[in-house]
Parts: sequence; structure tokens; C-alpha cells
Amino acid sequence: MQADIGLILEGTYPYVRGGVSSWIHQIIGGLPEFTFTLIFIGSKKADYGEIQYDMPANVVNLSCFYLVSESVSDLPKTRKGHKKAFVDIRRMYEYFQTPEKSSKGQAFGDVLRHIKHLKTLDLNDFLYSEEAWDFITERYEKGTPTKSFLDYFWSIRAMHQPIFALIDALDGAPDATVYHTISTGYAGLFGVMLHHLKQRQLILTEHGIYTKERKIDLSQVEWIEDSEKVGAATLNGEISYLRSMWIKFFEALGRITYDVATPVIAISEGNKNRQIKDGADPDKTFVVSNAINLENLQPQRVKRPETRPLVVGFIGRVVPIKDVKTFIRAMRNVCSEIPAVEAWIIGGEEEDPKYAQECRDMIASLDLVDDMIYKGFCNVAEMLPKLGCVVLSSISEGLPLVVLEAFACGIPIISTDVGACRELIEGGSEEDKALGFAGATVSIANSEELANEIVRLFNDPEYGKRLSKAAEQRADKYFGEQSLFDSYREVYSEALER
Repeated sequence: MQADIGLILEGTYPYVRGGVSSWIHQIIGGLPEFTFTLIFIGSKKADYGEIQYDMPANVVNLSCFYLVSESVSDLPKTRKGHKKAFVDIRRMYEYFQTPEKSSKGQAFGDVLRHIKHLKTLDLNDFLYSEEAWDFITERYEKGTPTKSFLDYFWSIRAMHQPIFALIDALDGAPDATVYHTISTGYAGLFGVMLHHLKQRQLILTEHGIYTKERKIDLSQVEWIEDSEKVGAATLNGEISYLRSMWIKFFEALGRITYDVATPVIAISEGNKNRQIKDGADPDKTFVVSNAINLENLQPQRVKRPETRPLVVGFIGRVVPIKDVKTFIRAMRNVCSEIPAVEAWIIGGEEEDPKYAQECRDMIASLDLVDDMIYKGFCNVAEMLPKLGCVVLSSISEGLPLVVLEAFACGIPIISTDVGACRELIEGGSEEDKALGFAGATVSIANSEELANEIVRLFNDPEYGKRLSKAAEQRADKYFGEQSLFDSYREVYSEALER
């Protein structure tokens, strides 16, 4: 059965919980008149467990594809390689490293129109053939002959191998009248491929800006082995060559998707401006804000006690981009000022077990074991009335649904100044700003500033009441989910008519 909408999902729904996955589930369930096929793109199958959501009735298919291929030969064999295919690979590589030299993705579009050459190339040809060796050594000598060849060699292979996995996946990709990718990156690239090969319209919605988040990841990861690595930079403060190469690659993936997708949807004005800065056409870029089911949260608002609970809630995955360690450091200061306060960490730890263990070790070293309680995944709506405030210490966000849910229950937010968080807390339009602040924003990775805002909220009841009132009013006036459904109903209907 051909679905109306093919959702292309990288590392999220339905296998991983979180804000983006909740949004996807919300959209599917809220638009029952459309049928959906889910195209899940993951790293490797072993990284994912069971499906985390009950599939709505209008989901007609789920297809899974993985970027780390299991079909690579254990024992390399001598092979020449496909000359015509490597002509296209050279052109594709040039686009990835110098996308600014190509007008509206023309060079990459040319490559995709000759994708039959790439489809004739076995992954083992790319990994082991003479043509592949010539390609890598040629690029090395041209670009970075003073750097480690081994580091360059393995980086080029790691960078391009997922593209071959996506090319292989094209034959098994389910058909849809329209495709909708929920990020740029590999999901966006797959959407671009489907657009070219099937002549289907591609829609893009970005929650967090994928390119920005990959830059953050790449500044910290240890799997890029380069001799210049001191933190993320060389001694003169420049990003090392291999990290820069990876960043250009993801920038190119973003630009490719922006070029092809119509429309390009952002969840906030700040993100829209960032998309345009990164290459999106302003004429086809617009904002559709996230939203929530206010009726479902009304009972929780009533349950909120008159006296603010001395509980600070961190709601989110325990992963580096959420910067849980800054939250833990802040709570050391808060507990010193207000000994009766508790902190609840509400979210899963399985995504990054190493980081999660580091957080637990930090809690123990700061003597906070009795003050910080892990709740794991649970019903967030039921937890909200028990919280005095919600904290987001992230180094990157889009427009977090948890902020809207907390607002609907009258719970103030203390957040780092990332994504749309300041706009949510302080108001966007002049009319919105007139409602007042619904919390506070602080600098990224500043535990002292974060602690001060938490202490201020609990020590000044009248201040807290003003924040709670503004939170409720902002949620009621601007974030009901009907507007979200109406917006996407229009986007999908127009795309299907085309």
C-alpha cells in the first residue's frame, strides 16, 4: 500500500523516546485522515531495542535501514573498482567539502542523476579496490599531505560508507506520495535521493538544527583520531583538520536538503533565521511552533499544591547534549542554600551508559546521593504537579515540548539560553511579552548562575507565583495543539495536490 506521507526518521521514533519522538507520535495521531509509512534510519541494529510506542492505526508500514553495513567482506580481495562510479564519487566528495561553490546543489543533483553508477559499485569496491585507494591518496595529497595519512584514510572511509548504505536502501524504500524528513543529515540525504529517483516532493521539519548539533558533537568526540586534538582544537584555537572536514560534510548535507525541500519548516523564529543563514531559501521557510494537548494537562494543573514543592525536576535523556553535569553541580550549591530541596532526574540513561555513569559518579563525589533521585522514564504529566520548577541545562535545544507541558501546569522553567527557550520564557511577540516572564534563562554550562535562579525561585514565593501565572497564560493562549494540526494538514494537503 502506498502511503500518503513517508516520514524519514534518523535515530528517533519509534525506537527512541524523547521530545522529537513525542512530536512525531502527536502529528501522526492528530492527522488520522493521512496514512503514514515510517522510514527509520539508525546507526546499527544492535543500538536499538524494542519499539517504544503503540503504532497509530494510520501507520501502514515501518521500514528500518542502518548506516553501518553488515555486508562488508571479512577478507579483502584484489579488485580494480568501477571507474565511472568513482568519477561520480569524486564529484560527490567535492560537493561535500566545497558546497558553497555549487549553485543550489547542482553538482550533487548531477551525481544523483547518475546514481546508477554508484548503485553498480559494491561497498567492498569502495573499501578495498585500487580505484578507492587512488581516490583517497589523491585527495590526501591534494588536501592535507602534512597530516597523518592513517587518520585521513579511516576518516574518509567512515564518512562515505553510510552513503553506500543509503544507496543500497533505496531499493527497499517504501513508496509514498510525499516524503517528509524530520532532520537534515543522513535522513535528509535519503529524502533527497528519494526526491530525485521517485520524483516526489520532500518536506523538511527541523527541531534542533542538525548541523549545529553535529558541530557540538564533533567538538567533543574521541572517535575522530587526530594528532592535533586538544579538547576540540589546536593550540591556536582552530578546529583540527579532520574535525573541520566532518563539519563541512554535515554542512553540505544540510545545504543539500535545504535546496530540495519545499517547504522548510522551523519550530521557532530563531531556528528559522539559522536555517536561512545555513542556506535555506527564505521564501519557502516558515515557522510552525510545537504545541500540546491542553485538555489532557488541565487535571494536572488542578493538582498543583498551593505551596511550591521543594523539588527541582530535570526532564530529559541523560546524554551530553543535555549537560546533566552542570545541573548536578548547580544542585550542590542549591542544596547548600536550601537543605530540604530535592532534585529528580526524569529520563532514561540507556542512550549513553558511559556518560550516565559519569553523572552518577559526580553525584556521589559531591555527596548528593540522598538529594538527587533518579526516576527514569515515567509519565511526565503525572510528575509535573509534584515539581517546584523544571530545569533544562542543555547546550542545544529546539522548542522543547517539556517546557510547554510545564507551562500548562503552571510550573516555571529555568533554562539555558538555547533554541527557542528564551522566546518561550520571556515571550515572542509584544503581546506575548506583556504576559511576563514564565521563568529565567541562564548561560550555557554556568552552574552558579543556574543555582542562583533556582534559589531565587524557592526563596521568593511572590516571584514564583508571578512566573507560574505567566506560564499558564502563555500555554493557554499560544500552544494548543489544534493550530499545529491545522498547519500540517495544510502542508500535507498542498503537497499531495501537487
